[in-house]
Amino acid sequence: MNRDRSDRDDDRAADGSDTHDHDESAEFSARTTARRLIRCAQTASLATLEPKTGAPFASLVTIATQASGAPVLLLSDLAVHTRNIKADPRVSLLVDEGEAGNPLARARLSVVGRLEPVAERDTGTVRRRFLAKHPDAAVYCDFADFGFYSLALDRAHLVAGFGRIIDLAATEILIDCSECGELLAAEAGAVEHMNADHADAVALYATRLIGAPPGAWYITGLDPDGLDLRLDDATRRLPFPEKVRGAGGLRAVLKRLADQARSA
Repeated sequence: MNRDRSDRDDDRAADGSDTHDHDESAEFSARTTARRLIRCAQTASLATLEPKTGAPFASLVTIATQASGAPVLLLSDLAVHTRNIKADPRVSLLVDEGEAGNPLARARLSVVGRLEPVAERDTGTVRRRFLAKHPDAAVYCDFADFGFYSLALDRAHLVAGFGRIIDLAATEILIDCSECGELLAAEAGAVEHMNADHADAVALYATRLIGAPPGAWYITGLDPDGLDLRLDDATRRLPFPEKVRGAGGLRAVLKRLADQARSA
């Protein structure tokens, strides 16, 4: 089934406008669903190509994202999939909701693109975001044979239920961060400040705005589109009501969301 153009949110993706679904009663948005699946995924099935045979090779990897939403992997040079990537960087990643129940009833997303080593200038930011989501990786992430790879996304295929089988372009999934340098520079400090000084508000974001179970939720990352939250092995995504480009806009939207959560 091709993309359903009756999905108005997805139609607006091409012109760069930003809309968000905050609850299950909101109109279904393939773009929002795909972004949520990538942001919340902790693991993914990685399909690479064997250089000698061209046969597909599937493996399990941990996944995080850049601020744009581009998937990021931490891979060892000793792994078969990394040797495959160095010969042919074309790959596919499969992520799903990871909830209990019938796995075929869960939303899932296949993304296709090319895995490329993260540029040295971006390694510090990618490392911080990856370890916030996968703290256990701190034990080995600096080993000489490990490196970060980012997916240059080409297209995606979403299966989100009956009648919701939709093809998406990279521009409908990734966020344009070209005008958000101030926000990205402030991200690390803002995340640390919110987790240290406003843990109560962060917990309310999770429980009252997105219906997550109670607990000591904390922010692992933020971007122009929303917050990534974690509690133990659970992850959630809180979209912002509008795109945020700078530190002032971030403070305003975080306060507005906190007031909304407290009054919910």
